[in-house]
Amino acid sequence: MRLEPFSDPVVAVASDEDAVWELDGNVLSVSAYARGDVEAALAASAHVVEEVFQTQRIEHAFLEPESTLAVPTGDGGLYVYSGGQGVWDDRNQVASVLGIDQQRVTVELVSNGGAFGGKATSPAPAEARRLADQYGVPVLVLHAREDTVRDGPKRPPVAAGVDADGRGVLRVVRTPGIADAVARVAPDLAVEEVDVPGPPTSANLRAAGWAEAVALLAAARGEVGLVTAPDGGTATAEVDAAGIRVTVRCGQPLDATVLRSYSVGAAHMGWSWVTAESLAVDDEGTVHDLTVRSLGIVRATETPPIEVVVEPDDGPPVNGSDAVFAAVAAATWLTRGAPEAWPTGI
Repeated sequence: MRLEPFSDPVVAVASDEDAVWELDGNVLSVSAYARGDVEAALAASAHVVEEVFQTQRIEHAFLEPESTLAVPTGDGGLYVYSGGQGVWDDRNQVASVLGIDQQRVTVELVSNGGAFGGKATSPAPAEARRLADQYGVPVLVLHAREDTVRDGPKRPPVAAGVDADGRGVLRVVRTPGIADAVARVAPDLAVEEVDVPGPPTSANLRAAGWAEAVALLAAARGEVGLVTAPDGGTATAEVDAAGIRVTVRCGQPLDATVLRSYSVGAAHMGWSWVTAESLAVDDEGTVHDLTVRSLGIVRATETPPIEVVVEPDDGPPVNGSDAVFAAVAAATWLTRGAPEAWPTGI
């Protein structure tokens, strides 16, 4: 018997047919945070507005696909050249997959561009290590772009409704850690995780979960205001016909030029995410957009002018670009009139 897959979380929640075995219904979990008397607040409100908003699937589209070179050292150990995002994470993952002591694995991070969390759980290091161990020769594992798009982690799509004081429900594709990420900036949102066919999702991607919550709250309030990232960086953003203007405060910059460059990149990423990016996935969860061109990423020549102001701060340096990303995404959505579905169109 062929079962029809659920590709829409809202439909899955409403259906009496279980999408996943051994679940009572199709809601995996509910994280609810409450404060005050909701009914009394609604009764005293001059206006009550209800909307449902949803985001789309996108591909993180880092420049270099996953690549790892593993070289046996001759003493039972291995030297790994990784194009990942963290030598300690790569070392721990390699040792865990192969069931060996971490001291036998040395990882060197080679120069590569940002992946915004997309390579944090890449299988390439463990694949290279396993094959090098098996054959006793250096092994290079290089994923093609098609492999990365099909199998790499994605932002979990969400559908949500929220009111001006931050209360509401956010339904999201089941993703470990996503409820905690949302709660850091929107503790009054109830998070419902549901199972939907599609590529893997991850809370490690740039501002996953909490950036969507920031945008929701901004739409409900009618303004972005000051965005504070969980790690302490803050940003404001304005988007209009003249371009994108950003302020960022994140402690004393290690390098003001690099911070400004990162902020410009984050602003472009937030603008492109909201206005143009999407990933075609069929009802059975198969990805069909397999090239960078098909992902809808806005070209540099089509991006509005971006102005970045770094505000002075004598505190310790922290990540500032994630706050910029979330602030610009929220401001872009507001400028477009907060339509119910992303991408909104340029």
